[in-house]
Amino acid sequence: MLVKLLNKISKKYASKWLVLLFDVIIVVASFFLAYLIRYNFQIDFDFINLLNQVPYVTVLAAISFIAVGSYKGVVRFTGFKDIINIIIGANILATILIFCTFLSRKALGDDSIFNISGSIIYIHLLLNILFLIGSKLFIKSIYNHITQDFQSISKVLIFGAGNSGMLTYDAIQNDTKSGFEVVGFIDDDERKIGKKINLLKVYNIASIDEKFIKNNDVEDVIISIQNIDPTRLLQITGNLFSLGLKVKIVPPVQSWIDGDLSVGQIKEVKIEDLLGRDPINIKNPDLEEQYDNKVILITGAAGSIGSEICRKISLYNYKKLILVDNAESALYDIQQEFRQKGLENVEAIVADVRNRSRIDQIFNQYKPKIIFHAAAYKHVPLMENNPFEAVSVNIGGTKNVADIAVKHSVDKFVLISTDKAVNPTNVMGATKRIAELYVSCLKGKGHTKFITTRFGNVLGSNGSVIPLFKKQIEKGGPLTVTHKDITRYFMTIPEACQLVLEAAAMGNGGEIFVFDMGEPIKIFNLATNMIILSGLRYPEDIDIKITGLRPGEKIYEELLADGENTKKTYHEKIMIAKSRHVDISNVEKQINKLTAVNSLTQPLEIVSSIKHLIPEYISNNSTYEVLDIKK
Repeated sequence: MLVKLLNKISKKYASKWLVLLFDVIIVVASFFLAYLIRYNFQIDFDFINLLNQVPYVTVLAAISFIAVGSYKGVVRFTGFKDIINIIIGANILATILIFCTFLSRKALGDDSIFNISGSIIYIHLLLNILFLIGSKLFIKSIYNHITQDFQSISKVLIFGAGNSGMLTYDAIQNDTKSGFEVVGFIDDDERKIGKKINLLKVYNIASIDEKFIKNNDVEDVIISIQNIDPTRLLQITGNLFSLGLKVKIVPPVQSWIDGDLSVGQIKEVKIEDLLGRDPINIKNPDLEEQYDNKVILITGAAGSIGSEICRKISLYNYKKLILVDNAESALYDIQQEFRQKGLENVEAIVADVRNRSRIDQIFNQYKPKIIFHAAAYKHVPLMENNPFEAVSVNIGGTKNVADIAVKHSVDKFVLISTDKAVNPTNVMGATKRIAELYVSCLKGKGHTKFITTRFGNVLGSNGSVIPLFKKQIEKGGPLTVTHKDITRYFMTIPEACQLVLEAAAMGNGGEIFVFDMGEPIKIFNLATNMIILSGLRYPEDIDIKITGLRPGEKIYEELLADGENTKKTYHEKIMIAKSRHVDISNVEKQINKLTAVNSLTQPLEIVSSIKHLIPEYISNNSTYEVLDIKK
């Protein structure tokens, strides 16, 4: 009952006129006290004159507070600016009293009720500042204390005793429902260690151990450092996770709402925060013009990459958005997502890119101007065992959509490729490389500009290790890693899709866009970080099992093929791969022959044709290694 009553009260705010009345009463009370202090608490003054001065002081106090608007502040959220406002109001009152006293002495003599001793005015000023600020902070403290008694409180440390840390502290203090109690700060700056900020001590991270955590009941650490080096973030979180602490992070300043941080924006550290590199941000005002009033078609629209491209395109003023995929359920999900957002002119079409006449029919009906071709088979081990399917979708499907794009004079065709297409060691990567070659052969053969984007693994995508690790953690482990030294480049899905959109805007046709993904990450380290992020310990709670390389799998990936180098673009992280010369007529002839194979063709024969077309394709840990011996 009491909790309900407090919750009801907490949702109401005192009238600003009630706050003004409260402030004026304090001023009047402090005026009496100023007289007592001036006369050493002896009634040696004209008490009747004091009573005559009270209405005069009351009116001037009301005028002063109305002038600065200090009465409009919400008492429970009193902050630094409110305190400054109170001080200004009190000084205005004192100034008016001094001015009126001076005039009254000149005009009316010393017997005027407006004649107040200067010492009393100064004592009154100091008392006003003390009691007005003190009363507001006292009410705020009582309110916070009462409301916090009826909710669970987590004791936290703030990592970062700089400006961002102070703003985080203020946000927590001003939010009565935050559920946090700050018990101290952590900082790397030795000059701050041991000092106090807001009566809270600053520690170095070395002093945060199990004994400290137990003595102070610390549960969380909030990292509040703007532009923190990802490598340093990885070190910090590793230390804190090993102590069983939960780690949260303050978002960048640019994402704060109206420039102010709210506690709700402080989130748990995610695996994306531990990539070991700065996120790639692309801001290009030309994108709006690129997609304005255009019919845009996305193949593979229900996949992790395709669906995110759809979401990003939906933010622009497109004419119509065509979502094509043969995965009915997944396509239905993205369609429903768009309908719930109220997005119009979105058409979901179930179709297979291998069906040339069906794709041609869709182009005839909707006449798209920009194509994002994300439809592909991407699972390395599956494609290693099913080379015909890899050829039919990754090569044949790409060929169909590209040829039809030329036929219908599409403006731009953007192919979504992979770093596994570089010096491929598996069927999947090799077929994607051939898809790259085919679209490059179409350059200049029509109106359509063909653009390729090539990037590494995408966190959270279908087939990524992240969803796999999450499922394995839910089952209690172990996490499976194919090789302890295996490394991969990583980016987030939004980063990948932003690159795709940028490539479409930047490309003039024939380019392969790659970008600086920083240092590759060890999958083994990624697995241990995910275990710790789940609040568990490695290897005590969950172990990691080394299973051995899968067929066609590399220990490391590359972004550039042999014979390729790069040239820069306007963005320091985005480059264009300068590919070696290709015999277009010969390549086209071989691709046409390869896509003509039927499902009865033996896998060795199919892979042999692929290797003939891609001489750098050397199988690894695969049955097709026998074909490399013959080379």
